[in-house]
Order: sequence, then C-alpha cells, then structure tokens
Amino acid sequence: MSITSALSSALSGLAATSRQAEILSSNVANAATPGYARREVNLRAAILGGSGQGVSIVGITRDVDRFLLGERRLAQAAGGDRDLRAQFLQRVEAAMGTADKPGSLAARVAAFDAALLEASARPESEARLLTVAATAESLVQGLAEATGEIQSARAAADRQIAEQVGRLNLALKQVRQLNVELQACGGAGRDISSLLDERQRLVDQIAAIVPVREIPRAQDQIALFTAGGVALLDGSAAVLGFTAVHTVTPEMSQALSGLSGISINGRQCDTAGPGSPILGGTLGALFAIRDELAVTAQARLDAFARDLAERFADSGLDPTLTPGAAGLFTDMGTPFLPANETGLAGRLKLNALVDPSRGGALFRLRDGIGATVEGPPGNGALLAALHDRLNAVRPLASPGFASGSRSLASLAADLISDASARRLSAQSEQTFASARLTALTDLEAQNGIDTDREMQTLLTIEKNYAANARVLQTLSEMIDRLLELGR
Repeated sequence: MSITSALSSALSGLAATSRQAEILSSNVANAATPGYARREVNLRAAILGGSGQGVSIVGITRDVDRFLLGERRLAQAAGGDRDLRAQFLQRVEAAMGTADKPGSLAARVAAFDAALLEASARPESEARLLTVAATAESLVQGLAEATGEIQSARAAADRQIAEQVGRLNLALKQVRQLNVELQACGGAGRDISSLLDERQRLVDQIAAIVPVREIPRAQDQIALFTAGGVALLDGSAAVLGFTAVHTVTPEMSQALSGLSGISINGRQCDTAGPGSPILGGTLGALFAIRDELAVTAQARLDAFARDLAERFADSGLDPTLTPGAAGLFTDMGTPFLPANETGLAGRLKLNALVDPSRGGALFRLRDGIGATVEGPPGNGALLAALHDRLNAVRPLASPGFASGSRSLASLAADLISDASARRLSAQSEQTFASARLTALTDLEAQNGIDTDREMQTLLTIEKNYAANARVLQTLSEMIDRLLELGR
C-alpha cells in the first residue's frame, strides 16, 4: 500500500468515526424524545481500482420496528377511545347520583314519597303540603339537571369533534409536505432522519384521532389509510369536513339534520357501525358520546319522566281533572303527549296550579288539581291515593327501559343501577386498553435507545478514532523523514 493510499484510508476512517460519534451523541441526547428513532451509520469498504481505499459512509439508518409501531398506534387509539367513553359514563352516573347520595334521583323519589305519606296523615297541615310541593319540585329539578349535564356533554363532544377535525386536516397537510421534502432531500443524498422523525410524530397524532395504517411508498413516501380502507393520504391529503353547532338539545340528531356528520373529500361517511372509517380513536368516541351514549342515557331519563307524569295524570286518580288535562306533572305547563317523549326529563314541571310560587294553591294537592275552592282540611284521601299511585307497580309504556312493571322507586333504582353498570363496564375496558398501551409502549422503549449500549459503542468509536489518528501521525512522520532524506 502506498503512502497516499494509507493516508486516504486513515482520513476516511477519521471521517467515518467522527460521523458515528455525532450520530451516537444524538441518540443519547434524544433517548426520551417522542418520535425519535435510533440512528446508525452504515459503512462499507471503499474500493478504487480494485484496491481498498478505506471506508465510505453509505447512509444513516433509522431503527424502527414497523409492526410494533403499528400495534402501538392502534393501542393508543383504542386507549383514547375508551378513556373518553369511561369519562362520559362516569359523568352520567354522577348526574343521576348513587343511591347513597342525598341528591340522587332515588333519594328525591324517597323524599317525595315520605312527604306524601306524612301529608296524608295530616292533610290540614300547610307545612306538610308545602313539603310535598317542594319535594316534587326537587324531583323534576333533578331530572332537569341530569338532562342539562347530558346535553352539555353532547355539546362539548360536538365542539371537540370540530377541534379534532381541524387538527387532523392540518396534520395530514403537514405529512404531505414532509413527503415532498423527503423526496427532494433523498434525491440529493442528504440525511433525512430528522424529517422522518417529524413525520412519525405527526402520524402518531393522526393515529390517536383516527386509527390508520401506514403504507410505505417509493422514495421514502408513505400513504395513510383508515382501518376501513379509506385513504387519508395517498399522494394528496384528504380533507375532512364537519360543522359544529352552538347548542345541542335532546331532539337534535344527524337523522333530523340538527347535527353534522363527517365528510371525507366531500363524501359523507358513517360515524357509527362497522362501515364507519373513523371508529377506534378519539374522534369515533366523541361521535359515539354525542349520538349514541348520551342519547341512550337521555332516553332512559325521559322514560322515567314519562312514567312519573303518567302516574299522576289519570282522571280516575283525581276526580277534579277533566279528560286530557295535565296532572300533577306537566310538559312545560301542558299535558304530556307520548309522541313528545324525547327530552321530557328536561321539560317536566310541577303543575302551576299547586305551586304557590307561580300563583297556585297548596290546597289543590289535598282537594284536587281542578278544585276551584278549598275543601274540608281533614280530607287526606287524595294525598293517600297519590302516595299509593307513586308506589304502585305499573307497566312501562316507554321503550327506554326493558318491558315490565315497576314502582317509581324501583324504576329510579334501575336507572341508577344501569348507569353504574355501564360505567363499570367502560372502566374495565379502559383498564384493559391502558394496560395494552403501556405494555406496547414499554416494549417499543426496550427496542429503542439503550444508553448503556450507546456508551459502550462510543468507547469502540473512540479507539477507532485514536487508531486512525495514530496512522495519520505515523504517515506524517514518514513523510517528514523522506523529505529530510531528499535534501
């Protein structure tokens, strides 16, 4: 080997080890950076004219387990989905209250029951009649508060859908732009690892909102498809459309055009069912909360409200009521109509004729809602009948509950029990999804950057650098010696 060849080999060795040290230090510095993948310098022997000329850098490789990355993204999406569902169902349970809490629907029913029983024993007591009116008002207020909480959650979900659609559109545009930059940089032979890291971080954000499959393309390009096969990015980025509303009421739904669905490139897509392209992430969970879970919870509240209204609207119960007149509880002051059950829990009111705060008279609780003059103060027959009707086991007319016969107290217990059971089931699924995500994240971390191994590799690089430097020093001494001999 000539001195020139030896010099070239040593210089290439120094350049290669210097680049290895640079990449290794970047690995250590970014060990905890989201989206960063371990880099490794690829080397090969440099051959010129059939003889070795040192070493050349082929490129920089990112160490990514694509299968594990895809599984972690799916687990991340599922975790976000289950978190949102569990949080909503916990909110519903809190709105209805558990049986041991004073403000729960069951406790309000029990208070109304006790007030009717006490008033029937002392019908002449205005204080006890006032307690009946107060506990009845508290019961309808509890239903209204629970309705308000559910509709507030629907409105919040609608706003969050709009926010997530905006973030999704922006992220898709950014990934497309990175695809363009990667194509240009790769063709110029530049290191594209940082661009790949940024793209992976953006795809992680997209995958949390909508589960996606990443498909590699030529020249470091990628395409993104939903789990249902809808293209979100394949050359060009898809545009998702959604229109938020300011207020959500129980009657509003996609079917009635009150609430917006979602479109991809102008084409409407299902937001529920096996054909939906958005299920499995936070976006699908928000649609499920707005259009399914909250609607179901509201329907059960409305069924309870209907049963309450119909129990006390029977003309056979109160002889002073004319056929078709509103009973003790009204639909915003009017008789309840079965066709208007949706949202009834938020509209149910105590009949103004028995409410002193609205110009009514308490004696009508004792003498009949249609009574025009006060009757005998000691007649507690109607109050006793109201108490009996409250506890009567009667068939349900609403589809909000399973068919059967129940008292109002047992119906309240079923309502609360169902909310608790749904919350517990959702939390169980949330725990499983969280454990799966944690396991895959830990496994991904184990396959990531091991700082101990990186530091051991650095020692090897240091020795290689010192050896090449020593070769250069020896060659320099040889050249100096030759120049001295030539003088």
